[in-house]
Amino acid sequence: MPHSNDVKVFPYEQAVLEELNPEGYTSLVGMFEQACGRFPERPAFTAIGQTLTFAEIDRLSRDFAAWLVGPAGLVSGQRVAIQLPNLCQYPIVAWGILRAGMVLVNTNPLYTQRELLHQFTDAGVTALVCLADLLPTLEQVVPKTGIERVVVTNVFDLMAAQPAPDSALPGLVTLPEALAQGAQCELPQPGTTLNDIAMLQYTGGTTGVAKGAVLTHGNILASSRQSGSIVEIDPEQPDIVIAPMPLYHIYGFTMNIVGTFCAGGHSVLIPDPRDIGSMIETMKAYPFTALAGVNTLFVGLMQHPEFDAVDFSHVKGVIAGGAALVEEIASEWKQRTGSDIYEGYGLSETASALTCNSEEFRQLGTVGKPMPYMQVKIVGQQGEALHNGEEGELLVRGPQVMHGYWQRPEATAEALDAEGWFRTGDIAIMQEDGFIRICDRVKDMILVSGFNVYPNEIEGVVYAHPDVVECAAVGVADEKTGEAVKLYVVSSNSELDQESLRNFCREQLTAYKVPRFVEFQTELPKSNVGKILRRELRD
Repeated sequence: MPHSNDVKVFPYEQAVLEELNPEGYTSLVGMFEQACGRFPERPAFTAIGQTLTFAEIDRLSRDFAAWLVGPAGLVSGQRVAIQLPNLCQYPIVAWGILRAGMVLVNTNPLYTQRELLHQFTDAGVTALVCLADLLPTLEQVVPKTGIERVVVTNVFDLMAAQPAPDSALPGLVTLPEALAQGAQCELPQPGTTLNDIAMLQYTGGTTGVAKGAVLTHGNILASSRQSGSIVEIDPEQPDIVIAPMPLYHIYGFTMNIVGTFCAGGHSVLIPDPRDIGSMIETMKAYPFTALAGVNTLFVGLMQHPEFDAVDFSHVKGVIAGGAALVEEIASEWKQRTGSDIYEGYGLSETASALTCNSEEFRQLGTVGKPMPYMQVKIVGQQGEALHNGEEGELLVRGPQVMHGYWQRPEATAEALDAEGWFRTGDIAIMQEDGFIRICDRVKDMILVSGFNVYPNEIEGVVYAHPDVVECAAVGVADEKTGEAVKLYVVSSNSELDQESLRNFCREQLTAYKVPRFVEFQTELPKSNVGKILRRELRD
C-alpha cells in the first residue's frame, strides 16, 4: 500500500503526533478496536429507526474487511470508494476499508456522471460501495473506469437483506452477500502505520478540477485528539450526537465516524437533512447532547413550526462550520433553545477543524482560537508576516494538515511549502487576544474602486433584516469601479424591494460596500452540506 516513503513526512508533525498518541496506536484501527472493546453494548450508530452497537460495528466491519482482502481479491493500499448517504452501512464499510489497510475515497451520492468519472479515474478506484438507487447513473460511469468490484446496498439491508437489483454491471455483489462471505474468512493484519494514507478527501473543486487531499492515519488521529481536547468528554456519560452533516464530508467523517465513535458516543444519523420535519422528529426522540450544522440548516430548523417543541435541555453546545456563522442566527438560536452555537473553521485539506470557539474561550464573530498544537500565521501578498490586526492570507501548520494532493505535485507545491505550511486561501485577521476572524475566501473578495469588499460582511448585515431568509453577495464586472457588489436574496416578504434593502444596507455599510444590484430568488444554489455556492451565482 502507499506507505510512509510515498508521502512527505514533516518533522513537526511527527513530534506532535507522539504527544497526541500516548497509547502508541499504529493506526486509526487501534483507536477503533479500543473503543469497541471498552463499550461493546453501547449504541454506536442509529439511522432510519435501526441502532447498531459497538460490538455489531466491530463484527460487521471485520467481515467487510475480510471480504475485501479475501473473495474480492484486493490488496493493501488500493482505493475503495463509498457513495452512501448517512446510513449505518457507512461506518461498517468505512472501518472495514481501514481495517483492510486500504484507502477510503469519499464520494458524494449527488455527483453527476462527469464528476464521478473524474473522481473514480483520478483516484484509481478499484472497488465501489454504493446505494442501489444510484445504479442507473453508475452503470453509465463504472465501465469507463478501473472499478472491478461494485458492492450495492439497499437502505433496509441491515434490517433484512434485500434482493440483488437488476444490473448490467459485472462483479456486482450485495452488501449482505459480502458480509456473509467475509464472515467465513480470516482477516490478516495489514501492518498499517500512522504515515500510511487513510483517505483521499476530494475538495469541492471551487478553484478548478476537484483534487484529492491525501490524509494519513496520523492526520485523522491528530484531528480527533485535537478536537477532543477542547470538548469535555465523560466516557461514563456518552454523548448523543445528532448527525445531519454528510459522513462523506470531512466535517461529518471526523466528528462522527472517528471522534464521537472513539470516545464511546452515539451518533444519530440523519440520511436527508433537507427533510427538516423528519429531522425534528428524530431530535424529539433522543435526549441529544450535541449537534453540528451550517447556517442554512439552523435557519431551516428555526423556521419549522415544531422547532420549539424540541428539548434542548441536555445540549452541551452546537458546532457551526462549513460557512461563516451569521450573528443574527446565533442570537435567535440562543434565545429559543438556551444553547450556544460555537463557530469552528476547517478544510478538507486539514482533516476538518483548525480553530474553534469553546465554552471557555468564545467570541461571536470569530472562528475561535487555533486548535492545540496548531501553528498559524497571517501573510501579505509577498509572503511577508503581518502583525496582529492586519488582514492577509491565513497559513497553518500542524499534525492534521494533509500531505499533498493525490498525484498532483504542482498543486501540492502551490499549497504546501517545504516546512509544512499550508496556504488556506482564506483572508483572515489575528486579533490581539488570539482569536481569528475569517474575512473571506481570497477568490470571493470583491475589489470595488481599489477597496477590498468581503461578502461575509455584507451578508452579515443583510441577514439582520427581518424579511431576509438567505442571501449571498458576489462581485460583478463594472466599467467604472472594476467590480460592483450584487446581492442575491431569498425573502419571506414579497413586498420587499431592491431600494428598501439597499437603504437598509446604507445604514450600516460604507457607500462602496452597499450592493449596487439586488436580485430576489426563490432559492439559492447550495453544496451538499448546505453551503451557499457563490461561484454558481457569479457564473
